[in-house]
Amino acid sequence: MSLFKGKTVLVTGGTGSFGSAAVKRLLAGDVAQIRILSRSADKQEALKAHYAAFSDRLSFYAGDICDAKFVKEAVKGVDYIFHAAALKDIPGCEKAPMDAVRTNILGTAALLEAAVAEGVEAVVCLSTDKAAYPVNVMGNTKAIGEKVAAAFSGGATRICCTRFGNVLCSQGSVVPLWIRQISEGKPVTVTNPDMTRFIMTIDEAIDLVLYAFENGESGDILVQKSPACTIGLQAQAINEMYSGSGVKVIGARPGEKLYETLLTKEEGVRAVDMGGFYRIPAAGAPAEVPIGEYNSDNAPRMTLVGIKAKLTEALNA
Repeated sequence: MSLFKGKTVLVTGGTGSFGSAAVKRLLAGDVAQIRILSRSADKQEALKAHYAAFSDRLSFYAGDICDAKFVKEAVKGVDYIFHAAALKDIPGCEKAPMDAVRTNILGTAALLEAAVAEGVEAVVCLSTDKAAYPVNVMGNTKAIGEKVAAAFSGGATRICCTRFGNVLCSQGSVVPLWIRQISEGKPVTVTNPDMTRFIMTIDEAIDLVLYAFENGESGDILVQKSPACTIGLQAQAINEMYSGSGVKVIGARPGEKLYETLLTKEEGVRAVDMGGFYRIPAAGAPAEVPIGEYNSDNAPRMTLVGIKAKLTEALNA
């Protein structure tokens, strides 16, 4: 966190699951000023009240990420940007694709244009495993968002992306839904128990973004190696932890994959193994030993005990 000492940091999507957790982590350090940009004035007021003791280090910008004038004002004087603002609900994006295009593509372009113009030191854009071999609107817009980031990179402002899988207990994720269903005496609903997904905690997601700020080069996509599990085993873990009444299979939703990919076969040709992370440069010669595709079907699988431990960690965060 020494990178941010005495600096001004902007967090877009700052009232969402990742954004609010990033604000909490930043406040624990010695950042000078945090600007929180989001569309929800109500959530901003709640966050403002929660962090009343830090009011001298926080400022709030309520508005649309696609509003170039508004975004430029929020970016003015900023040193670093966490770009987390996005539409991520898969069914919602399928029903309103142009809303996803506006936020995930045009909003990213507006932010990066302002960041470059204002001389921001570095921007990390949050992406998703659904951007690799995308099959739905959300994944396609995030994939293009990654290309937008690469197109703006190369200048004085260092711009890179992070790509990660499902963040446990985040807004819109399945775990809060399952807990609510159990509390109502209903079985937990699963689209396909054989589907596999990467899982990580919100703290691990923040760690990846911080790693990108410290180690990413302009145009990079950074991927954290994560364990995976089947949706069925994850549902079993929740049922046992909360004394649930079982699982109801409801069938796959439009745009859902059987497994998710963090590193495509094509990217694996030039990717660099950084230990706990993969670095995907925007361009470069093929690696001597290609890594190959990294997906939730060939990643290490978590046991039931491991899933329960990860869920406990996420729920207590």
